[in-house]
Amino acid sequence: MPASAATKTNLIGLDRAGLEAFFANLGEKPYRARQLLQWIHQRGVTDFALMSDLSRKLREQLQGLAEIRPPRPVREQISSDGTVKWLLSESGGSAIETVFIPEENRGTLCISSQVGCMLNCTFCSTATQGFKRNLDAAEIIGQVWYAVQSLGTERLGQRRVTNIVFMGMGEPLLNLGAVKPALSLLRDDLAYGLASRRVTISTAGVVPGIDQLSSGDEFALAVSLHAPEDSLRSQLVPLNRKYPLSELMAACRRFVRARPRRSITFEYTMIEGVNDDYRCARGMVRLLNGIPCKINLIPFNPFPGTPFRPSTDEAIYEFQKVTRAAGIITTVRKTRGDDIDAACGQLVGKLLSPSERRRVVQEQLALQVLTA
Repeated sequence: MPASAATKTNLIGLDRAGLEAFFANLGEKPYRARQLLQWIHQRGVTDFALMSDLSRKLREQLQGLAEIRPPRPVREQISSDGTVKWLLSESGGSAIETVFIPEENRGTLCISSQVGCMLNCTFCSTATQGFKRNLDAAEIIGQVWYAVQSLGTERLGQRRVTNIVFMGMGEPLLNLGAVKPALSLLRDDLAYGLASRRVTISTAGVVPGIDQLSSGDEFALAVSLHAPEDSLRSQLVPLNRKYPLSELMAACRRFVRARPRRSITFEYTMIEGVNDDYRCARGMVRLLNGIPCKINLIPFNPFPGTPFRPSTDEAIYEFQKVTRAAGIITTVRKTRGDDIDAACGQLVGKLLSPSERRRVVQEQLALQVLTA
């Protein structure tokens, strides 16, 4: 009897190893995985009946056991600067936001790893909405699949995704079980074929997760720092109370030792009168001493109800001047898509209450410690 839609395996989220195991259970050879990868991710085909190099018997078998189900689009918004934001519907009625940022020589896709975020950073609109659940691998890579197919249309100018950043909704290192197969697909030449330097994972500082990644595949790491000392960072990033800066910086040093040719990007949101003065700039210089890195200064993006304001251009320039003088490459992120709430820290959704979020974050952090 054919499997119901609820029990069918969604093949869009299986990497090469996962597909090989799936086909092995059907008595098929490993090369079937390579064929499926190309059909799904390079040709964008979701109908097994159209996969002409599979036997009719196998196609019929797949239709009964599996599906290729990308997320369903709910809304598309296009910014005046060309940034595109999609609201995508996932299983169980959840919705996430995915953003494409076009530039002259590249196209960056910002993807989500969770429905909402459990970390409650005080300067982030996404965090104020709460947390609902982790995304599975199919829901993560499905964002990439949908964006690639949408951007290939004449309507959107046939732009191309060249870079992926896990900087959307959620903390990716609290969902490594789903993030890792997604990373595998992003790197696989039969899927998206992205070079390691073109895939970036951003974390607020989940130390066990950084250590788990240190021995894994190559990719770029970005750490959301936002303050050079514990008392201020704990106010802005409550996770710092569990993993203070001494532990976080030690994990960062372990990460770069495992990747001698790599550096870390430290993200730093510039908030007027909070973390943008000379003392903070000098603190960053001391904190990052000896770590191959660069600093990315991000002008704060306001949202309703926030007490914070963005730093002035002058304050950002003075901060940058101090860190650059110390030999640290320091860039200023250009705000993109803020007219459609697609800028950094503005992605939102309907999620869990604060008390439920606190319970779930403790469970996720305990799991990270157990699996480290």
